[in-house]
Amino acid sequence: MPPRYFITLAYNGKNYVGWQVQPNGTGVQEVLQGALSTILRDKVEVVGGAGRTDSGVHARKMIAHFDWEEADFSSDNLLRKLNNFLPKDISISSIREVRPDAHARFSAISRTYRYYVTTVKDPFRHEFTYRVRYHLNIQMMNALCSVIQQYRDFTSFSKLHTDVKTNNCKIEYAGWERVGEEYVFTIKADRFLRNMVRAIVGTLLEAGRGGGLMSVACDVLLKLKTEVWLVTLFREMPFSWKMFPIPIIFGYDRYMGEINAAGL
Repeated sequence: MPPRYFITLAYNGKNYVGWQVQPNGTGVQEVLQGALSTILRDKVEVVGGAGRTDSGVHARKMIAHFDWEEADFSSDNLLRKLNNFLPKDISISSIREVRPDAHARFSAISRTYRYYVTTVKDPFRHEFTYRVRYHLNIQMMNALCSVIQQYRDFTSFSKLHTDVKTNNCKIEYAGWERVGEEYVFTIKADRFLRNMVRAIVGTLLEAGRGGGLMSVACDVLLKLKTEVWLVTLFREMPFSWKMFPIPIIFGYDRYMGEINAAGL
């Protein structure tokens, strides 16, 4: 079995349809595979990726892996060459050998999303923030975050008819903090369902703004109502958060056991 390597990368997702190779546009995975194959002068398959990201989503710490066997292979040289070759919106921070059975996606036990919401117009931050034009009740939103952490079944916040075997997720942390003019939402879990985080954030924002649907939003979160309640909420929301790609900083920060080849 050839040695396996984990690649840690970051990217600005503005110009990509997400992480995965897709027929309707360019994914980050496709660009990385092409760069590796060109530099190593052989076809290289980048496997897994720590998870899927939607079009326009940014990643601060994405993990992918590939297998490669060559006597004089140098991960430091490859890192330098990749960063010179890749476009400016993708960067590699590390390449390290791991155990042959380590998997970038299935060995991950912790995933983190961050949403940045702002109340001011900023030409230097508009690609990474979602602007609201009203005050948010951060105490209310954090109180509901505490409720979210008590639940495991997130069917109410998942896209229907997906191919997952279970809708159970373990939320390790969920909370808002005020940083200057921005509200930063962080959520960390063992896994996320499709559209789950976006649905949670939109519902929290509706509760936090104190609008006419605040009681419905709170009811959804407090009782985790079924999809029919969310359909009503989505249809009557004053902003199209479900369809709008709220920018996300996305990271994978914990892995199962000791995955380094050297056992470090």
